[in-house]
Amino acid sequence: MATDENKRHQQQHTVSLADKIAHRNAQVAVLGLGYVGLPMSVHLAEAGFNVVGIDIDSRRVEAIKRGELPTSDVTGERVTKVAENGLFSPTDDTSAIGSADIVLICVPTPVNKSKEPDLTCIRSATDAIASHLRQGQLIILESTTYPGTTEEIILPRLEQTGMRVGRDFYLAFSPERLDPGNRRFALREIPKVVGGITEDCAAVASLFYQQMTDKVVRVSSATTAEMVKIYENVFRNINIAFANEVALLCDRMGLDVWEVIEAAATKPYGFMPFCPGPGLGGHCIPIDPYYLAWKARQYDFHVRFIELAASINDSMPYYVLTKISHALNKARKSLNGSQILLLGVTYKRDVADTRESPAFKIIDLLVESDANVRYADPYIPELHTPAGHRLRSEVVDAQLLREIDCAVIVTDHTNSDYSALIRSGKPVVDTRNAVKHESPLIVRL
Repeated sequence: MATDENKRHQQQHTVSLADKIAHRNAQVAVLGLGYVGLPMSVHLAEAGFNVVGIDIDSRRVEAIKRGELPTSDVTGERVTKVAENGLFSPTDDTSAIGSADIVLICVPTPVNKSKEPDLTCIRSATDAIASHLRQGQLIILESTTYPGTTEEIILPRLEQTGMRVGRDFYLAFSPERLDPGNRRFALREIPKVVGGITEDCAAVASLFYQQMTDKVVRVSSATTAEMVKIYENVFRNINIAFANEVALLCDRMGLDVWEVIEAAATKPYGFMPFCPGPGLGGHCIPIDPYYLAWKARQYDFHVRFIELAASINDSMPYYVLTKISHALNKARKSLNGSQILLLGVTYKRDVADTRESPAFKIIDLLVESDANVRYADPYIPELHTPAGHRLRSEVVDAQLLREIDCAVIVTDHTNSDYSALIRSGKPVVDTRNAVKHESPLIVRL
């Protein structure tokens, strides 16, 4: 009898939540208003859901209310519009979780100094949810993490409340697939992968995402969905590492790796071009190999190929340092005491995002070599490197170009004009093949 009654309660919760979702009456709480959470909040509000965005950083919340956004993937106009329509409200009050039907976890998942997963934010978010958990809620983790996080970390914390997954609440994983700065694909056009702890969890989560995206790809479990996301990102990491290693070989052989890649890319099948660079940045690509490697060790398995790729990519800032020294040597100057200008410090072009940017490591290496470092980036007015160095962006003008000894193109923003730099006659280290000009003063990867 108890089992039959539990089933009836479960069915009632499922029907009630499904009905709310289908009619866009479900209340949604998004935990984390950063590069993932804020665009997702606005997208959900534009789809007709009532969304409360929660971030423990009250300064960020107030900044969002003023239209000062932490990401370029959503405009102030869009935020203002959904807020004025009463569909989006940012807050630092986690008690708002209690009134939500659906809770999305969109918090950071970095690595620590030992390159091991740091799930502090996920644990804190889960504990906040647990303290306000009520029957019939759907909890979805969107933060990129290692396979098993939803089932091993989030589920036990939620079930400590006495509630049971699939009976009292629903739990699923659906990885974010945002590509900061990418204007080609809107959120609705990017398929959502969904995996639930139970079949009902997956069904309800899939129904939710069907309201806001053109395609939902349902997989067999939350852990499978977590592996999908890790696989996507490690795939890029490995292929970029291959491009970087080929760049090192081409340099030794006196070949132009950019010419090689451009010619290879003309093949209409069986080839996908990846380019070398000064190192990897962004939250996912440089970090996820370490998440997967850490998890694999629990199974007495070592992902040697993946770890090797990560180490190659991690070494690229050191290679850039040798290129800067080489460029200065050709000008009969020493790295020690030279004025080095970095052009672009974000991890990719045309985004105001410095997460894991290789520019930080390059700056720290240059400072350790007693060089005087300066930078110019219209997206980043000032920066603080992990080693504690603070710099302010400068304007590239005739005066600055006279003062420097070498320029390094780290990020090739599309609004950059390198003509004055070329005319200055100063050595240039071009890590992005941005300067389409042949000169003995230009040193490429």
